Amino acid sequence: MCIGVQVASLLSGIPAHAQVAPASIHGVVRLGGTPVPQARIRVRNLRDDMARVVFSGVDGSFFVNQLDPGRYEVTAAKDGAGSAPATTVALAEEQSLSVDVTLSAAKPTSSAAPEAPTPIEKEIEALKHRIEQLEAERTSGHTPEPAPSAAEKPAAAPQPAPQAGGPTPTPPQATPPVPPAHVLPEALEAPDATPGVDNFTPFAYGDFTWLNGTPRNKDTVLDTKYFTPEVRFDTHFMEDFNQPIDHTMGGSTESFRSGEFQIEQISVGGDFHWQNVRGRILTMFGLFATTTPRNDASAGVGQWDLRDAYRYVSEAWGGYHFNVNHGLNVDAGIFVSYIGLFSYYNFDNWTYQPSYVSSNTPWFFNGLRIQWFPTNKLKIEPWIINGWQSYAKYNGHRGLGGQILYRPKEWLSMVFNNYGNGTDDLGIQGRSRIHTDDSLEIRYFNDPESKGISKMAFSLTGDAGCEYGQGVTCHGGKAGPKQSFLGWMLYNRVWWGKDHYAVTLGGGKMNNPGRYLTLLPPINGADAVSGSPYFTANPGDKAHMWDATATFHWMPKQYITWWAEAGYRHSDVPYWSGRGGITPPGGNTGSPSQYVCAGGGSAGTSDLATAYANCGGAGSVWFPDLRRGQAVVSAGVMVKF
Repeated sequence: MCIGVQVASLLSGIPAHAQVAPASIHGVVRLGGTPVPQARIRVRNLRDDMARVVFSGVDGSFFVNQLDPGRYEVTAAKDGAGSAPATTVALAEEQSLSVDVTLSAAKPTSSAAPEAPTPIEKEIEALKHRIEQLEAERTSGHTPEPAPSAAEKPAAAPQPAPQAGGPTPTPPQATPPVPPAHVLPEALEAPDATPGVDNFTPFAYGDFTWLNGTPRNKDTVLDTKYFTPEVRFDTHFMEDFNQPIDHTMGGSTESFRSGEFQIEQISVGGDFHWQNVRGRILTMFGLFATTTPRNDASAGVGQWDLRDAYRYVSEAWGGYHFNVNHGLNVDAGIFVSYIGLFSYYNFDNWTYQPSYVSSNTPWFFNGLRIQWFPTNKLKIEPWIINGWQSYAKYNGHRGLGGQILYRPKEWLSMVFNNYGNGTDDLGIQGRSRIHTDDSLEIRYFNDPESKGISKMAFSLTGDAGCEYGQGVTCHGGKAGPKQSFLGWMLYNRVWWGKDHYAVTLGGGKMNNPGRYLTLLPPINGADAVSGSPYFTANPGDKAHMWDATATFHWMPKQYITWWAEAGYRHSDVPYWSGRGGITPPGGNTGSPSQYVCAGGGSAGTSDLATAYANCGGAGSVWFPDLRRGQAVVSAGVMVKF
């Protein structure tokens, strides 16, 4: 992987500073060839939804300056005269673009008398009109004298008496005072919909909500021009047919407790976007807040409790958007990993329990992310990160990686993820890891309005990786045991009833000699830092596993999914919780890295022979009940706003 070259080439395209030469738009508003004065012209930046409003002069001309380069939508209207459809234009640096606007005559009103506006509506409309006039005068550089209020208005001068035989003078009409009203500032309004097809914003030319690993919401609730909120709830019930007595399930990042209703995820946050500045925060509560940090061993390096520091944070990053090609974003913080195709969040996925390629690969990265969009169909994204799903850096080398995402058609998505350089084994300085993860998704049928079958699509993912150095190799041999990962997963999904129902069938397989990516069951409270003598991950330890699932989704609204799922997973070594469970009698005892005595208490050692001696001979050491197979049925509800 030429990650370093790729990062350098991207960084070379970033401007040295954020200042760019301003541009401007000018033109004339006409109706039937005649210039139209006092027409309202609105120029909206399609990137950040900020808008400028000006009014045409007596000759119908208008001028809007100090505009950033980018794409803009120009609209015009005048009460009683008509309006013009939106025009989208692109501005380069220092460009002065001429945009003439032609109004269409207003349609005649119905013969029926219109309903008279209420006094409050009149007041609000008058105030909005006055604000727009003041804004137009401010941007043109002219500040008018403030109009006196009714209390300050001087008394009218006495009118001269009419001369004999002359016309009767008309007394001047007093301007009624405009009362104050609460008007929502434009920056807090929901952004206007962009008409037509957006061929500039990356991947906006098509509807990609059908993809596995992508939320299917087409609309956003309570969206504003500076903040897009996001709220998620995920509650489920699972039944493991092994019936573990301690209700504890292992070997997954989605299933944790058997025979219970559990809240898997509660997340609140959203995206901030103002001008070119970006930021995202999404909290993480529920089971995820405990189960995700336990799989990160980097917290075992040095001081400060990083697991607690980040426990309730799912995503948190800030960054800047540069106007390069179709966009260049530079963000720093914790961001979601794309390795394994499935989303970190179950609402976005075709199934609830993904296969091993997804469950046993990272859910998050901590570091720097660069997103470059050379076209609206291609993203190139380098990563400079602490390591493989890690809050900290394990040893001497940080991780490097990146993604290439290409969607040439609405029905086709290809993604290529690569990772390397990181030394991601706790305490083993010279052992490095490389990994590649590649997916193909194809929608091969689409009739969204059909009450019968409305969509059909499939996803195929393949992963390969290995560790090398310090006594292990990628291919085995004299230099050391084989320490590798090879996996795949395939899913097919069918929607029907106008996309309100769907069924997904699929599964996958994983070969992981060395078990360096096999999730550790939480035996006696074990985690990625402690390890466990009951399920080791030593060089040469093997793990070959496969699984299959069938998932039903009912989606009455785009914000909610009711689901039911049945699945079976198999391992060639005892791995899944059996009837006896994986918790020692009386609860967790001593260090999870040591054996436990059957009569209670820690054996004080991770060596089995010594444990027997310490606990009292044959049969004196406790062992978890681990099985080679696991069958699960589950159901739940997921909500995303």
